[in-house]
Amino acid sequence: MQPKICLITGSTLGGAEYVAEHLESLLQQQGFSTELHHGPALNEVINEKLWLVVTSTHGAGELPDNLKPLFEALDASDIDLSTLKFAVIGLGNSDYDTFCFAVDTVEQCLLAKSAVKMTDALRIDVLTETDQEQCAEDWLPNFTNKISSI
Repeated sequence: MQPKICLITGSTLGGAEYVAEHLESLLQQQGFSTELHHGPALNEVINEKLWLVVTSTHGAGELPDNLKPLFEALDASDIDLSTLKFAVIGLGNSDYDTFCFAVDTVEQCLLAKSAVKMTDALRIDVLTETDQEQCAEDWLPNFTNKISSI
């Protein structure tokens, strides 16, 4: 049986949400069970075992406001996430020297809690990538191919 995939989005203008919704549709077509959360609280997702985090980078390299509380709560906790597997997709603007810093924030926080990174993050440059959903779709097998081994 395939594990349920918990998609977690952090978005300021909606781009990350569109990408996550597109991926959720593709995952469901491939027979995966999914649950999509836009900026969830920790108690909504803490018991999930497989996270796909899709986030934009906001301001000076920060997490979007709707995702900050989740990662602030994780940072402040002494929770052990060694049973959690995750991957991250980031959207950012390469004009900024903080391009996709939110990806680093997510990965560092989860790794510090002993979560297991499944594959290298996808960093989508919204300046050059006109079809972010297709870009994420092209990357998706990097994630799904690892699921069968968990």
